[in-house]
Amino acid sequence: MDKQTLLERIFGYTQFRPGQEELIDGVLAGRDVFGIMPTGGGKSMCYQIPALLLPGVTLVISPLISLMRDQVMALKAAGVPAAFINSTLNEAQMRLVYRNLLAGQYKIVYVAPERLDYGGFGSIVEKLSVSFVAVDEAHCISQWGQDFRPSYLRILNFIDSLPRRPVVGAYTATATKQVQEDVERILRLRDPVRKVTGFDRPNLFLDVIRPEKKDEELLRLLAGKRRKSGIVYCATRKKVESVCELLCDHGYAATRYHAGLPEEERSENQEDFLYDRKTVMVATNAFGMGIDKSNVSFVIHYNMPKSIEAYYQEAGRAGRDGSDAECVLLFNNGDIRTAQFLINNSSDNEELDPEQQEMVRQQDLARLDAMIGYCKTGLCLRGYILEYFGQKHPEVCGNCGTCRGDFEARDITREAQMILSCVKRIHDRLGYDVGQTLIQRTLQGRKDKRLLEKGLQELSTYGLMKNTGSTEIRMLIDHLEMDGYLRTDPENQAVGLTPSAAQVLFHGRQVQILVRKEPEEKLPAAMKKLLSGPEAELLDALKELRNDLAREAGVPAYVIFSNATLTDMAKKQPKTMTEFRKVSGVGEIKAAWYGTAFLKRIQKFRDENE
Repeated sequence: MDKQTLLERIFGYTQFRPGQEELIDGVLAGRDVFGIMPTGGGKSMCYQIPALLLPGVTLVISPLISLMRDQVMALKAAGVPAAFINSTLNEAQMRLVYRNLLAGQYKIVYVAPERLDYGGFGSIVEKLSVSFVAVDEAHCISQWGQDFRPSYLRILNFIDSLPRRPVVGAYTATATKQVQEDVERILRLRDPVRKVTGFDRPNLFLDVIRPEKKDEELLRLLAGKRRKSGIVYCATRKKVESVCELLCDHGYAATRYHAGLPEEERSENQEDFLYDRKTVMVATNAFGMGIDKSNVSFVIHYNMPKSIEAYYQEAGRAGRDGSDAECVLLFNNGDIRTAQFLINNSSDNEELDPEQQEMVRQQDLARLDAMIGYCKTGLCLRGYILEYFGQKHPEVCGNCGTCRGDFEARDITREAQMILSCVKRIHDRLGYDVGQTLIQRTLQGRKDKRLLEKGLQELSTYGLMKNTGSTEIRMLIDHLEMDGYLRTDPENQAVGLTPSAAQVLFHGRQVQILVRKEPEEKLPAAMKKLLSGPEAELLDALKELRNDLAREAGVPAYVIFSNATLTDMAKKQPKTMTEFRKVSGVGEIKAAWYGTAFLKRIQKFRDENE
């Protein structure tokens, strides 16, 4: 059997995605490989197909327990023998996996990096023929990466300990140029086949919203999504609890996930989400990495993440099957303080010495600045992300809030003079700069204790913008910073004037801003219902059948077929098994297991509508 036959019979696709074939050919030719592909770009197939064609066993090293379980479940559903080894297995289960492994029953075994040091695992591996080691989430090996894990540094020692060095593959979705160089150097990849297919996810609609009240905006965004699956990310456990309670109170089938919950409850809540018993997961970043749930149609960040890498990975949980999906970030300046606190009080790097910990902290703060820039930019959001990862891009993507927004020019010279004058007068009085919040409250004429203690109510700029909302003043301050009239200290977030501010204050320079008109409906046309009329009704019927089959089999619905596969099925409406096999995502095994049931449902629908 060759790679093309496997692609069609096992995975149900007729063509490889960009980069897959080159990486697969590299492994089969005995060369190391390094693949950088966006989330949902098909990285897993780049090591799963070679694993089925190579002799012996393939080890996939991954830190993501959820990914291991989901991918093993999906492989078994497609008729592929696979297993995982991690901390979720008890001793009896571990012994069974080892026994089956020695008996040659598995072609692919997922293993957590922490297990590589276990003597029991090492003694088993010594007796195996390991032909290929695939390192998933390879960016975790770099101290310059956003998710550095010291356990990843053990991988090289493990590879060196094997009786014969196997082919080594590294795969990741988010890696800057520096991280890419680190991965290649630390893993000692030998003249690898390198394939960077890009970081773009064109099916994701990206937007940043700065609401006065996040709860109200969240409920507005979720209106009409009660039957859709999505994730709401929050920065803290406390916020997860309150947002989950908010959604449940408004009738949403929501559940929660964070590290403070008992393991049993986390597992139960995750199962509810995976099996669509709950449609919305409210979670911290402890959830979702490695979740292979293909029918997530939206990801909303209630708070700003700490880095572009973290945001893009979390947003990338949406639209994994290629369907259009929505990714919205709700931002306010309080998010900056929360992120700074989390970075400065992190306990993730206790294995490092103090010098290394400080280096990681500074890197995290630099990444935070880039994330803040994304939230405040007036440019194409997709372009901002691609620029960060070093990828060329058009100025307009056509599928983000900026590019799809309806803008109008507005003269803000008067407001700019008020703000710049206030910043100057505060500095002149105190001898130092202050943060955005104190500037905003001074302009609004607030009577806060801190403001009064500093005597800022005596300034001539006190109360100049008393009829202007807090969000608008902060938006104006951000714009003045982007135009180069203000600058923010990255350490203490104090806002001060630049030399260019004098042109506005004293020399009559005008300032304009492009203001986006808020549409009645946030979603772009591409996000609206893909099918209409009878096709849409058939899609609903196919989803209902899929859910029934999933309950009978005890697996999540997307393991049967993805939303993209059902959409293609509703469009093509196959009449025979041969036609059914031509539906994208229908492999030989799944066609044999489920084809008859879906063909009957399609025929029934056709009979009722003719």
